This record gives sequence, structure tokens and C-alpha cells, in this order.
Amino acid sequence: MAVVHHTTMEPGKLELLTGWLPRQPWWVGGDRPPQLATAGGFRLDDPQGEVGIEFIFATDVVDGQQVTYHVPLSYRGAPLAGAEPALLGTSLHGVHGRRWIHDGAHDPVVMAALDAFIHGHVQAQDQNRSDTIDRSVTCSGTPGADVVVDLVRVLRGDAAPSGGAAGEPAGYVEAGWLLPDGTAVRGPVALFR
Repeated sequence: MAVVHHTTMEPGKLELLTGWLPRQPWWVGGDRPPQLATAGGFRLDDPQGEVGIEFIFATDVVDGQQVTYHVPLSYRGAPLAGAEPALLGTSLHGVHGRRWIHDGAHDPVVMAALDAFIHGHVQAQDQNRSDTIDRSVTCSGTPGADVVVDLVRVLRGDAAPSGGAAGEPAGYVEAGWLLPDGTAVRGPVALFR
């Protein structure tokens, strides 16, 4: 089970995301910098205990518009070889020291943990409490043995996921988040085929 250390990170996650998000192809905020607020998320465990895994939801609020982004993060004690474009940056963690923080979509440990969750082999963990299962993160549908996962990067709170150009998904991972005004929203955060 995940151990969550309530300590400092310098720079913090939202600071790293503020610099990184506008460079992503799915950023919808144009040329302006994000104004991010934490919206929620969950954790999964690395069976080897080496990589921290967090699925973070952050809402950008500007001019009355609210857009929530989903970024899986991996926290490593060294850079992930070959994943330089996925590096958000480094941060000094109050317990673990320097951590390299990557976009988890490019980290095989993160994607293996998500695959294990989709297949029912592991449970989601609470984002902020150690040794606490987060039963609000659910998986619907039947995954095949060689499931292909598409992360939903811009969260909309849709009741049913859209298959888009690739057709209808076989299922999806659903989670909840809070908007800055306290409104609770649920929707797909990952689709699988």
C-alpha cells in the first residue's frame, strides 16, 4: 500500500505542471500561463516500491472558464532513460531528496500499474492518506489480455466515454474530482480497447 509523506516539495507539483502543461498538444489554454488549483486524483503502487505513482487532476481557472487536466506522474530517484521529453522537472522532496518527475504516460512502471488496475489485480489508493484504498476509482468494461489504454487528458465529466475515431472503447476507468467552487464531478480518466 502507498505511503504518503506529508512533507515539502520544492518546487511543488502545481508549479511544475504550470510550466509543463502549456507545451502539451492537448493544452486548451492558448498562449497564457495556467492558473491551477488541485482538483483530486489517486495513487497506484509500484510493486517494487521504487517509483511513486500519482494520477493528479488540476483545474485551470481563468476568465470564468474551468478546464480540468489529468496528468499521471511518476516520482523517481533518477531520470527515466529515454524519457527526456516526458520530464516535468526535478523537485526536492522533504523525505526522499531529489526526485525526477515524469509524465507517467511515458513511464512503463506507471502504465503497468494502470494495466494491473484495469485487470482487477490491484486497487486504487487514496491520493493523500497512506494505506487507504480509494473505492471511488472504478473500472467498467471487460479488458482483453493486450489492452491498449488511452488517457483522457482534458476531463469533462462525461457520463459515457466517447470512442472517437478509434471506435467505441471496451471500457474505462472513472474517477471523481472537485471544481474550485466545490462542485463534485465524475467521469472517465482513461479508456481502454
